[in-house]
Amino acid sequence: MDDPRLTPARPDLAARYLEGKVSAARFVDGETFEVITPLAPLRDAPRADAMLQTEALKSERVTIYDRPDPNNRGDGWAWGQLESDGYVGWLPDAALAPAGPAPTHKITALRTFVFPGPSIKLPPRAALTLGTTLAIARIAENFAIAHDGGYLPARHLAPRDQNEPDFVAVAERFVGVPYLWGGKSSLGIDCSGLVQVSLAAAGIRAPRDSDMQEASLGSDVPLAQIAHLKRGDLLFWKGHVAIARDASTLVHANAHHMATAIEPTHAAIARIAAAGSPVRRIKRL
Repeated sequence: MDDPRLTPARPDLAARYLEGKVSAARFVDGETFEVITPLAPLRDAPRADAMLQTEALKSERVTIYDRPDPNNRGDGWAWGQLESDGYVGWLPDAALAPAGPAPTHKITALRTFVFPGPSIKLPPRAALTLGTTLAIARIAENFAIAHDGGYLPARHLAPRDQNEPDFVAVAERFVGVPYLWGGKSSLGIDCSGLVQVSLAAAGIRAPRDSDMQEASLGSDVPLAQIAHLKRGDLLFWKGHVAIARDASTLVHANAHHMATAIEPTHAAIARIAAAGSPVRRIKRL
């Protein structure tokens, strides 16, 4: 079978497009939903204590193949596949709703608030993180009004197709954000999440996990050239990725600092190698 992280197939159920390619008791077409909470965890099992694989941001589209009985939803879990990067897993059903208008704008601030009206003195309705997409109905003075009625600072948004010129500068803005396995927001992020979110801000789609990124992004740079890294080069270890800022420093979300941090490249390489994992690949975008 293909990578299970990207293949919506279980022994009892699979996506219709996989019929004839995988074995399952039944195949279904799925239905498109969107995330309606600021963040939705995607877990590897339908339990709140299951491992966090990744996160979906508000308005992200998800094809759902299995969800709780609509007459008894409770705190049930829905099983599906994210549209943005194809990741498969379980999301809280309460975080989903039928897809509404297509997003038109994206959050460019590290975090911003959604207010119930056109005043920053009102109690915020929610906090959204960089990269979140929204359907904006109109912009009036200093506020962007979303289709769901929320008011956001207009200066914290940009058209969805407007891209950042330097994805490394985006990654640097996350310095100090706590490390979170499976996280991809300014509330908590992991190494590959940092790469994915930063590249997305620059208009470059990237897969979710570091091994996928290693396999698909950029072209190889010989390891012998490690002293001559260029800004934006990606360094890969087993289970880890970092972004070169220049020839001598890098930025990465890591469990040593339990945060996104900037440090000398040679220090990071030596520390990780001492733990049994030497740099195994450099990729240049």
